[in-house]
Amino acid sequence: GSDFAGDLLTKLSRMLDRFLAMRGFTMGGEDLVLPQVVYKNINRVLARARRKVDELIKDYREERLEAIKGLTQEESLELKIMDVLSKSRDTAGKIALNSLSATNPLHTMTITGARGSSLNVAQLTAVLGQQSIRGERIKRGFKDRTLSMFEPGDMGAKARGFLFTNFLKGLTPTEFYFHSMAGREGLVDTAVRTQQSGYLQRRLVNSLEHLIVANDLSVRTTDGKIVQFSYGEDGVDPARSDHGNPVNVERLVESISLLHRKTKPSSKEFVEKTVDKLEDQMPQSLVRGLKRHLIQKKSSRNVVKEAVREAVINYKTSMVDPGAAVGVIAAQSIGEPGTQMTLRTFHYAGVRERNVTLGLPRIIEIVDAKKKPSTPSMVIYLKKEFRKNQKSAEEVANKIVGTTLQDNVAESFIDLVKGEINFKLNEDGLKRKETDEEALLKIAGKKYPTRIEQDTLIVQVPESNLTELQKMREKLLRKHACGVKGITQITVNYDNEWILYTMGSNLGGVLAIPEVDSKRTTTNDIHQIADVLGIEAARNAIMEELGGVLDEQGLDVDIRHLMLVSDLMTRTGRIRQTGRYGIVAEKASVLARAAFEITVPVLKKAAVRGEEEILRGVTENLIVGTRVPIGTGLVDVYMEAKSSE
Repeated sequence: GSDFAGDLLTKLSRMLDRFLAMRGFTMGGEDLVLPQVVYKNINRVLARARRKVDELIKDYREERLEAIKGLTQEESLELKIMDVLSKSRDTAGKIALNSLSATNPLHTMTITGARGSSLNVAQLTAVLGQQSIRGERIKRGFKDRTLSMFEPGDMGAKARGFLFTNFLKGLTPTEFYFHSMAGREGLVDTAVRTQQSGYLQRRLVNSLEHLIVANDLSVRTTDGKIVQFSYGEDGVDPARSDHGNPVNVERLVESISLLHRKTKPSSKEFVEKTVDKLEDQMPQSLVRGLKRHLIQKKSSRNVVKEAVREAVINYKTSMVDPGAAVGVIAAQSIGEPGTQMTLRTFHYAGVRERNVTLGLPRIIEIVDAKKKPSTPSMVIYLKKEFRKNQKSAEEVANKIVGTTLQDNVAESFIDLVKGEINFKLNEDGLKRKETDEEALLKIAGKKYPTRIEQDTLIVQVPESNLTELQKMREKLLRKHACGVKGITQITVNYDNEWILYTMGSNLGGVLAIPEVDSKRTTTNDIHQIADVLGIEAARNAIMEELGGVLDEQGLDVDIRHLMLVSDLMTRTGRIRQTGRYGIVAEKASVLARAAFEITVPVLKKAAVRGEEEILRGVTENLIVGTRVPIGTGLVDVYMEAKSSE
């Protein structure tokens, strides 16, 4: 069997090699030329998009543009224009791809998935599309315009970097300039990312290198402290698993069925009775999966027996070995995809108003245990009675969003005679007065008497001169007035229910609001989670956040690696960073601490304290040139020598 398979593969590759040498696969300029009618259709789509953009700009200038909730008029305009232009480019690309014949090499490459995408086809044959810098249209250049050949104040598609030509026809000088700007950003991005991901990996390796699997299959540091009672909670080695599953039950049943002749299917009772014997040898999920697939496949008795035997063997061989350097492997598994990640802050697709840090900077932020994320945000879910009604959701949003006194005041003036500061409330302020008058009255604290007369908030500051009153007014205007402190903006979006997305985060404050569903509401601020919900919740949050960033970038990293990082970061009951002030600083070995970034101070301190080096870890043994006690270096082999009688 195996000899025949090897022989088949060898002959097949020789035949394909010979075929390609005779026929070849190549692409030339003529393969990119589309029929005239297609160009007309593409131009029609682009002209329509251009008109739509001009209409949006006209509405904006005449103050008719409907703003997106939580955004200014200008931000709303930019988002709407980007949306129109990206849709037009996608449509043009589809028209171009559909017009290529099935024998066209470009079409063949794209459809088979060998190389290239529909975007590449669009840029080569139809339209290049919007050139963006930091995720926005090109704005910077001369005063009020991007280049000197445009009118001042021109916000149109062409003046802001939308390229209407393609690579086949060539770019106009202005388009070439815009294209170079976007290209430069790509180069800088790559150069910066290489350094950042390299340093991230180095920090992870130094923080995790001392973790190994002990003989009882728990994960411990080299000085014996437990980090996980069972590696990855199930003891399965990710390298031996099938995308995280110890056994691919479906494929196992499928392959065994192919090897046996089709005979009478076994009864459901027989399958259940046979598979139930594995309950103490394998996890419940695998036992249930095996039952389901054997019954679905209508497997014979021989197939059932063979599948059960093979499943046990496969499960046992997928377990992790004692002595495995799981720490270093986890560090490499997270560090390596870092090189493929993007650097910038992106707008969430769908919820475009929500600005969140993604990609490499977010990973670095998490493993550095930063006190505040660069773009703190929350996803707030509501209780049953509020989640289906838009009006109720918006009322809750207005209740949550934090405002300063400045936001609620139309004008303010000082009455020197009475020693009072008067704040005339605006429309928002009057609404607040109805819903939360108490908060407004507490604004000046207990020291200064405060009252509300009609639409004016009056704070009495007796025995003060003009300078003191002016200082006091400025101070009060900056003070938090109502809502939850730290929440600066809220967007209400519908996704089977009304959900609130915030800019700014305050988990404790939001959970105190009775309408909020406290079981599902989350924040991306891990320290807040630790303070409000405890260290175990923070450990889960680190895992979720890391997993979320990697998934969003389309990278497949096994959950067990992320578990190990989050378990080590939270092992002591507080969140520690993977760096010289966190995990590395708490290593037992003096040499391991000294080998990473701060050498002399570590050695000086250790000498003063009279610390001892026991040489149990990786780094310290490498420094002194002895065997590293990990893997095969963990065991000593003794042999009984026969006496020489």
